[in-house]
Amino acid sequence: MARIAAIVEDMFEDSEYLHPVEAFEKNGHRVINVGMKKGKTVRGKKQGTEVRIDESIEAVSPADFDALLIPGGYSPDKLRAHSAPVSFVRDFVVGGKPVFMICHGPQLLITADVLRGRRATGWKSIAQDIRNAGAEYVDAEVVSDGNLLSSRHPGDLKAFTESAIRQLSKGE
Repeated sequence: MARIAAIVEDMFEDSEYLHPVEAFEKNGHRVINVGMKKGKTVRGKKQGTEVRIDESIEAVSPADFDALLIPGGYSPDKLRAHSAPVSFVRDFVVGGKPVFMICHGPQLLITADVLRGRRATGWKSIAQDIRNAGAEYVDAEVVSDGNLLSSRHPGDLKAFTESAIRQLSKGE
């Protein structure tokens, strides 16, 4: 089964973390929470969901994982202010491993400069940012482009999670 890195910081969108993580674990996959400081508890922006960081971004490599989950909310914007998360995401994308991002998740890929020539979706307020990063913005509940899987918002979670599970099953 897959080892999935969930990269999170304070103010993540609760449902965009909880829904896929619960589905991944139900399907036998292991989710490891990666963040700025091991042992820190980060909280969701709406429900205050508490997530403990299992591993520091400085102590891990994409080689340690089979896939990456980037929930939205304000978390991606907070993370992209630091070089380690940006490098981690860049290496994941360039390495061809599955990257599952929803809502504001593409902000990390925009900063990592890995969207050029790709297709992606995200929250409507970052549609122009996605285009400016050289990607084609697609307004659809799920957009799959090679190793990238993206969705717009919590309303897309069912389709997003089902698509991610299918992609993980293909890789096993």
